[in-house]
Amino acid sequence: MNYTKLGSSDLLVSRVCMGCMGFGDASNGQHSWTLDEEKSSEIIKRGLELGVNFFDTAIGYQSGTSEQYLGRTLKKATKRDNIVVATKFLPRTPDEIAQGVTGQAHIEKMLNKSLENLGMDYVDLYIYHMWDYNTQIYDILDGLNNMVKAGKTRYIGISNCYAWQIAKANAIAEREGFAKFVSVQGHYNLIFREEEREMLPYCAEENIAYTPYSPLASGRLAKKGEVSKRLAEDAYAKLKYDNTAKQDNVIIERVAELADKYGVSMTEISLAWLIHKGTVPVTGMTKLSHVDGAAKAAELNLADEDVTYLEEAYVPHKLVGVMAQNTQAASKEKHVWSTGNQKI
Repeated sequence: MNYTKLGSSDLLVSRVCMGCMGFGDASNGQHSWTLDEEKSSEIIKRGLELGVNFFDTAIGYQSGTSEQYLGRTLKKATKRDNIVVATKFLPRTPDEIAQGVTGQAHIEKMLNKSLENLGMDYVDLYIYHMWDYNTQIYDILDGLNNMVKAGKTRYIGISNCYAWQIAKANAIAEREGFAKFVSVQGHYNLIFREEEREMLPYCAEENIAYTPYSPLASGRLAKKGEVSKRLAEDAYAKLKYDNTAKQDNVIIERVAELADKYGVSMTEISLAWLIHKGTVPVTGMTKLSHVDGAAKAAELNLADEDVTYLEEAYVPHKLVGVMAQNTQAASKEKHVWSTGNQKI
């Protein structure tokens, strides 16, 4: 396994991160295809054996049971100092807004619950899961900074945002002396490369880590013609990819061709491309073979001509999923930016 520093932080992480959305009690969450605790634990332990030390979960995954499964397994299988754990928090609920719960109080409550689920005193990276258009960014940054000062998280990250949003947020944080976002987690893979327009150049310029989710496009870039339970039942993944299947298949065929050429899996080619782009892909792993493929990808180097061959067939895609919702919300928002009483 190869390792890298996570942006400007002191966190040394494996070149692939184990995404834990596939773990958790399916009867207690939003997905029917997740693994129970025994199977989840088997996957996590295999990752540790192969050198994976970076794990990404969220309080929103299966109502917190993903955090619980991950925390219990890691406590039994390894030392806390040997791993890097990231989790995420969701925006304030309508009830919290109606009750006047502040952004700061919401963040503290969410992180305390995540730490309880994980059975840990701190997380290494606490991620703002999606932009909250009903809460001033000052309150979010202040709340996160309070958690850093309290020792409940070492660093903070952000997910599902635009380059201008993190740029503005980090500018406010710098001015106010708050902790800044050190990582961005966004939707990026060989068949969805819209983050290359602004986000990736911004991250490179500012030494901010980029940790793409959906690196295998929910299995589409892992195996041609695979019909897994997730592919069959994940409506959100269908929303993201089904409408562009024809143009995407050109690239998927090229991934398969290179995999055959080098005698490796499509997973290895797809993830190796993301690593070549300087990212740390957050890879969902629900089979032992998924773990093995991800670990091998961390050591696979693609030739420049292979990268060109994979990339040249790409055509622009419309924003989908959370980012499409962000576009709609941003167009309606009149005062996203504020520091205290001063509008930005």
